[in-house]
Amino acid sequence: MKRCKLIGLVLSVIFISGCGVGMKESLRGVAGVSTKVLEDNLPGADSKEFNLAYDDVYSKVQKIIKEIKAYIYSVDKSKNLIAIYVTEEDTTPVGIFFKGLDNNQTRVLISSPSKFTKEIISGKIFSGLEK
Repeated sequence: MKRCKLIGLVLSVIFISGCGVGMKESLRGVAGVSTKVLEDNLPGADSKEFNLAYDDVYSKVQKIIKEIKAYIYSVDKSKNLIAIYVTEEDTTPVGIFFKGLDNNQTRVLISSPSKFTKEIISGKIFSGLEK
């Protein structure tokens, strides 16, 4: 009986929280994989343009993420986003957004609710792309 009440309570919380931000985003939040906070922090994102094609920048960023041992927790091609945690232990979220400007120019935006983390990760990503 206790288990049924617990399940009912969890489902109620998910439903109630889902009414404000959408059920899909609520379920992601409960699962720990929401990217909403990264999108919300885009206005304060660090950004830089590179004289490289979108696909080249995207694949180089994936290699840089592996090199710095960050943990990819979400890839959303419709939002041009790779969402990472700094490490598997440090789950501060960081969003890496891509915007193709033309065939050989791409803007990369780095967002995070943590200014310190954003600056560290953008420094690593930007310097890696400049190599």
